[in-house]
Amino acid sequence: MTERRHHAVYVISVFAELAGVHPQTLRNYERSGLLSPQRTSGGSRRFSDADLAALRRIQELTNEGVNLEGVKRIMRLEEQLDELREQLESARHDARSDVAETHRQYRRDLVPVRNTIALFIEAQRRQRGGP
Repeated sequence: MTERRHHAVYVISVFAELAGVHPQTLRNYERSGLLSPQRTSGGSRRFSDADLAALRRIQELTNEGVNLEGVKRIMRLEEQLDELREQLESARHDARSDVAETHRQYRRDLVPVRNTIALFIEAQRRQRGGP
């Protein structure tokens, strides 16, 4: 689904209509580094559903009174936060796997109680020098 979300299909006029903004606004956002539409071999912009989600976040923040530089910083921090969450989840998964593997290893190293007692008694006999 992520691949499809980033698949650029909308030309600027259609994208502007979907978003309810003027195409020039989109160009300004691109110049500001807030949007990064893909380009065709001819240089035409193509926007994706991910771009639409980013644009909606830009609109949300600007409606709250945040200027474009602030929007840029907030979105960069949100992106970093998402990456850190993914890294944390990956580390949690790895830790769980490591703990499970350790527990499996313990089970392999355990000796059945009957054999343990026999080994203990045999060791005591050897220490005493008896049969």
